[in-house]
Amino acid sequence: MEKLTFYALSAPEKLDRIGAYLSERLIRDVGRHRYGYVCIAMEALDQLLMACHCQSINLFVESFLKMVAKLLESEKPNLQILGTNSFVKFANIEEDTPSYHRSYDFFVSRFSEMCHSSHEDLEIKTKIRMSGIKGLQGVVRKTVNDELQANIWDPQHMDKIVPSLLFNLQHVEEAESRSPSPLQAPEKEKENPAELAERCLRELLGRAAFGNIKNAIKPVLIHLDNHSLWEPKVFAIRCFKIIMYSIQPQHSHLVIQQLLSHLDANSRSAATVRAGIVEVLSEAAVIAATGSVGPTVLEMFNTLLRQLRLSIDYALTGSYDGAISLGTKIIKEHEERMFQEAVIKTIGSFASTLPTYQRSEVILFIMSKVPLPSLHHPVETGRTGENRNRLTQIMLLKSLLQVSTGFQCNNMMSALPSNFLDRLLSTALMEDAEIRLFVLEILISFIDRHGNRHKFSTISTLSDISVLKLKVDKCSRQDTIFMKKHSQQLYRHIYLSCKEETNIQKHYEALYGLLALISIELANEEVVVDLIRLVLAVQDVAQVNEENLPVYNRCALYALGAAYLNLISQLTTVPAFCQHIHEVIETRKKEAPYMLPEDVFVERPRLSQNLDGVVIEFLFRQSKISEVLGGSGYNSDRLCLPYVPQLTDEDRLSKRKSIGETISLQVEVESRNSPEKEERVPAEEITYETLKKAIVDSVAVEEQERERRRQVVEKFQKAPFEEIAAHCGARASLLQSKLNQIFEITIRPPPSPSGTITAAYGQSQNHSIPVYEMKFPDLCVY
Repeated sequence: MEKLTFYALSAPEKLDRIGAYLSERLIRDVGRHRYGYVCIAMEALDQLLMACHCQSINLFVESFLKMVAKLLESEKPNLQILGTNSFVKFANIEEDTPSYHRSYDFFVSRFSEMCHSSHEDLEIKTKIRMSGIKGLQGVVRKTVNDELQANIWDPQHMDKIVPSLLFNLQHVEEAESRSPSPLQAPEKEKENPAELAERCLRELLGRAAFGNIKNAIKPVLIHLDNHSLWEPKVFAIRCFKIIMYSIQPQHSHLVIQQLLSHLDANSRSAATVRAGIVEVLSEAAVIAATGSVGPTVLEMFNTLLRQLRLSIDYALTGSYDGAISLGTKIIKEHEERMFQEAVIKTIGSFASTLPTYQRSEVILFIMSKVPLPSLHHPVETGRTGENRNRLTQIMLLKSLLQVSTGFQCNNMMSALPSNFLDRLLSTALMEDAEIRLFVLEILISFIDRHGNRHKFSTISTLSDISVLKLKVDKCSRQDTIFMKKHSQQLYRHIYLSCKEETNIQKHYEALYGLLALISIELANEEVVVDLIRLVLAVQDVAQVNEENLPVYNRCALYALGAAYLNLISQLTTVPAFCQHIHEVIETRKKEAPYMLPEDVFVERPRLSQNLDGVVIEFLFRQSKISEVLGGSGYNSDRLCLPYVPQLTDEDRLSKRKSIGETISLQVEVESRNSPEKEERVPAEEITYETLKKAIVDSVAVEEQERERRRQVVEKFQKAPFEEIAAHCGARASLLQSKLNQIFEITIRPPPSPSGTITAAYGQSQNHSIPVYEMKFPDLCVY
C-alpha cells in the first residue's frame, strides 16, 4: 500500500486507471464470493482516497462509488456494512474540486432501505440500521453545502431520509429495555440506532436554510399521520422538540406555520388527533417564542380560535357535517371538551412567553371575537344559537383568562384600554353566572401586579392584616388617570354584580378580591372614599332587599361588606374608623354571626331566616364613617352622599331596566305635556312601588309591542291581497282626514286682539278668512 500510495501521488494521472482496475477486481471477487479480496480492495481504495486530493480525483471517485454501490446491493450484511463505512470515510473528505455529474439518488434510497431493516437476528438488524443511518448522515454532509450537487432538500429525497430517521427514533424504548446492566450502558448507547438517528436528524435540521425548512418538516407531519402518532402525542412532542432546538431560531415561525396549516387540514379529524397537534403546537410555540415568532403570532391565535369555534359546533351538532347520516362519524362530546381545553392551554402557554406589547394585541384580538349583544356583533337566536354563543363566550373568556394570568404592565391605561374594558364589562352584565365569574377573574388578573391575589382567596375579618404580608406601592400618576376615567364604570359593575341572584360563594370571593386589589393597586384618597360608599350601598341592597334576594345572598352581602371594611380600615390606619368597624364586627360575632364571612362562606353556611329586623348596631353607619374619616382629612361631603350607579347603554344591551331611565322618562313627559298657561298639576310622589310598577309595566309594554309587530308581519305574509289593500286604503283615508284637519287649523291667520278682523272697505267679520280666499291688490300679483 505504501508503494501504491507513493505511485499514485507521484503520477496523479494514473489514479483513474488504478481506481478502474480495483473496481473491476472487486466486482469480480464479489461475484465469486471471495470476500477476503473484497476487503483488501476496499481498504486500498479507502487509503488512496484519503491520501490523494489532486484535481483528477473525480474519475477515481466514480470508480469508488460504483464499488460502494456494488457492496450495498449485496444481500450479505457484512458487505453492506463494509460499503457504508467506506462511504462515510469518503463523505468526511473535503474535495478540492467540485463535481458536476455525481448523483447520490441510489445511496439515499439504499441507505433509507437499510434503516428499515427487519433481519431476523436482532444484533445484525441493529448493525444494518445503524449503517443506514450513518450512510444518510454521510450523504447529507457530502451534499448539503455543495451547490453543484443534486439538491438533497428536494421532496423526493426528504420523503425518504426523514421518515427513516423517525422510524428509528420510535424504537428508543426497545433499545433502552435491552440494556442489561449499568456497566454496559455507554457501549449500548453507542450501538443504539435511536440515539444515532436523533444526532443525524439534528445535524440535518441544523444545516437547513430558510427555503428548505418546509420540505424537511412536511415528511415529519406525514409520518406522524400515517402511523397514528398524534394520539399518544409523546413521540410527536419529542420530535418537534428536537426540531425546534435544532433549527436556527429565526426559522422557528416557519415550523409554527406548518403546524397551523396541518391543524387546519385536520379540522375534521378525531378530537384526539387535533388535541395532539395542539399539544405539539404548544410545546413548539413556547420554544419558538425565545427566537423570532414575528407575524405568526396573530395567525396562530386566529387559527386556534377558529378551531375552538369549530369544536363547539361539532359538539353541538354531533357530527362534522352538521347533519347526522349513516356514514357520518359520531363525535364524542367529552373528546371535544378535551380538545377545547388543550387549545385554551396552548393559548395561555404561548401568550405567557410573548412580550407585553404583543400580549396586549392578543388580548384585544381575543376580546374582539367574543360575541356580545350589540348592533355591530349580531348574536344568533334560537336554542342552538344561544348554546353556541354561550359556549363561545365561555371558551374565549377562558382563553382570555389564560392570557391575562401573570400579565405585568405598569400602566393600567395600556393594560386595560377603553375599547377592551367596555367590551369586557358588557360581558359582566350577562345573566350567565359562569361568564360573570370569568370576567371578575380576568379583571383581577390584570389589576394584580404584585402577586397579592392568592392572599384574598378566602374572605375573612382578620384582626391584623399584617400577617398577609401585602405588597403595596404608591398609586402612580398613570393609575390615577386610569381611575379618574374608568372608576365609576368599575364601581357600577361591581355594584350590579353584587345584586345578582345566581351568585355563589366563588362570585363573592372574586368580588372581595377585586375590591381588595383595587384598594391596594389603584387607590388614592378619592378612590378609597368611593369604595367605602360602594360597599355601604351594597349593605343597603341587603338591608332594603328591593331585588327580593334569597337569604344566602343577603347574608353574603353583609359578610362581604364586613370583610372589606375591616380590610380598608386597617389600610387607611385611621384609629376611629378601625374602632367603629371593629365594634360592629364584635357585635355581629355575639348576636348576628350570620352576617360575618366566617359563618357564611363555609361549606355549610349558618344563616338566619329573619333578616328584616336587623338592628342598627349590626350595620356600618355611613354618618359615623363620614364623621371619623372627615376628621382625618378625607372628603366627608362625598362620604355623606349615598352611592348611585351611573346609567350607560349597557342596560339596553343586557336587557336590564334602570331607575334612571324611569325618572328621566317621567320628567321628559311632564315637561312636554305641561302648557305654560295652564296651572301645573303637582307631580305624583315617586316611591319604590311607583318605580317598580313603572319597570314592570315597561317590560309588559315591550312584550305587547313585540307581539303586535309579530302579528302584523304574519298578517302581511299570509293574508290575501284584497284584504291587505283594503286595510292600507282605510289607513290612507284616515291619514288624509287627519291631514285635512291639520291644514284647516294651520292655514287660517291668527285672531286679532279684538276677536274680529277688518276686511276690505271697512266691513267687520267675525270669522277668519283662509289665506287662499283673501283678495290681494293687483300690485301684489307677480
